[in-house]
Amino acid sequence: MDKNEIRDVIAKRAALELKDGFLVNLGIGLPTLVPNYLKEGVEVLLQSENGIIGMGASPKAGEENKEIVNAGGSYTSVVEGGSTFDSAMSFSIIRGGHVDVSILGAMQVDEHGNLANWMIPGKKVPGMGGAMDLVVGAKKVILAMEHTAKGGHKILKNCTLPLTAAGQVNMIITEMGVMDITPEGIVLRELHPAFTLEDIQAATEAKLIIPTDLKPMQLH
Repeated sequence: MDKNEIRDVIAKRAALELKDGFLVNLGIGLPTLVPNYLKEGVEVLLQSENGIIGMGASPKAGEENKEIVNAGGSYTSVVEGGSTFDSAMSFSIIRGGHVDVSILGAMQVDEHGNLANWMIPGKKVPGMGGAMDLVVGAKKVILAMEHTAKGGHKILKNCTLPLTAAGQVNMIITEMGVMDITPEGIVLRELHPAFTLEDIQAATEAKLIIPTDLKPMQLH
């Protein structure tokens, strides 16, 4: 798979986890592709932690409203019926457990559900932002990410980078498969047909638990 195919596979599969009426927060990068693949008839509300519920598509060049930006500072839009408010209200919504699903990227995740997605020591970064609140406050946390980084493991026995949150990840979706974090470890629920069990285990530092009802990866 090339880079675009990998991103499409991950976004398509992540979209299947979203149900009609969900309030969803999407991390920057790959997770923003997920709404493009929602099933027909499924409508979700997108939340931006800087103070939007009902975030819409990115505006075309020349049609930007300079007063409407997402949490990453990029221009966005608000759908009809959407609302804007201050960040204090936004984080009350997040911390109050009203976000159904948060879909994020990750630098590292481990078999304990720990997430590291904000800092590489020695490099300047803008900070953690609201990620720690989103990961703890959302009802379900899904990581939508490439399985490896330049051939290196991202799904580990134990994270080595500074954590965003401990024990909060529920599901991992990569181009290779779908995994659940459980008290026993990482359970492989679905495997992409382009890969073998040997392939995905070799690309994963943590030992995967293989259930008897392992399924092919759903994409429709």
